[in-house]
Amino acid sequence: MYAVKARLFPAILAVAPALILCLLCASWVDPGLPEALATVAVGVLFFAGANLARRFGIAKEREIFASTGGRPRNTELTHSDSTLPASQRDRYRTYVAGQLGLPAPTKEGEEKDPIASQAFYDQAYTWLRESTRDTQTFNLLFNELISYGYYRNLLGLKPVGIALNLLSFGAAAAIVWYQPTFASLSTGKLVFLCALSAVHLLYFLFGVTRKAMLDASAIYARQLVLSTELLIKQG
Repeated sequence: MYAVKARLFPAILAVAPALILCLLCASWVDPGLPEALATVAVGVLFFAGANLARRFGIAKEREIFASTGGRPRNTELTHSDSTLPASQRDRYRTYVAGQLGLPAPTKEGEEKDPIASQAFYDQAYTWLRESTRDTQTFNLLFNELISYGYYRNLLGLKPVGIALNLLSFGAAAAIVWYQPTFASLSTGKLVFLCALSAVHLLYFLFGVTRKAMLDASAIYARQLVLSTELLIKQG
């Protein structure tokens, strides 16, 4: 599920203009060997694209975190964070501290010894991630992880998606203008491709952003902490 939604879907979106151009140029009324080979090639490319999406996404993630001083720290359990009500944070913090066998930091302790407090929270979040790996039980958390992976990988593929968009439209216009023997494309199909390319380009320019990735990361972090409620109920 994760590989499909967080890796394959971004890859498909990135190459969508080129894929649609190939589909519009092919003869599906009387398909032959070229169409059969194209179908096989598309399947192979999607598999490779999913792996590239992950690699490009991780590279983009490292780039963003390097520019912001490192991977963001989770702060939802700290006394200074206001994401959750104080009573809820206190209950979750006490429970996780009990599971770790460590004393939970007090508000004064966080202020006087932030390094020791951060060490506790690092262990706490590591324990939460390891304790919520059951994707069926913690399906809401898993869905937020997928959402983060989707936005991260799609952001990594953003330059590829925009480049393929422009190249595909330019190739389509050239096919209509020059009418080569190896491809056929009507003016109507060109208009259809133009409309799809415009929507695709707008989405990549304004929907695939660093902010979207960081927002998805923050939502996942909040849901990770909220998963403590289910861990408490499980005993």
